[in-house]
Amino acid sequence: MKNGPAGKYAFTATVGEKGQIVIPKQARELYDIKPGDTLLLLCDEVLGIAIPPKKSFSNMFATVFGQEESEE
Repeated sequence: MKNGPAGKYAFTATVGEKGQIVIPKQARELYDIKPGDTLLLLCDEVLGIAIPPKKSFSNMFATVFGQEESEE
């Protein structure tokens, strides 16, 4: 689904009776989402829900938790 500015997308999903959503095929292909993948949901009561691309997890966690190396 591509009707906006370059790199910007909008998809819709329907919530089923069990509270599950199906991510549209185009979005799964765009973000390389495969069965069994774990997705991170970022939630804000005012701004809503964001599902960042899975490739950004490590960068995001480094930013949120600092870039200190663990002392093991």
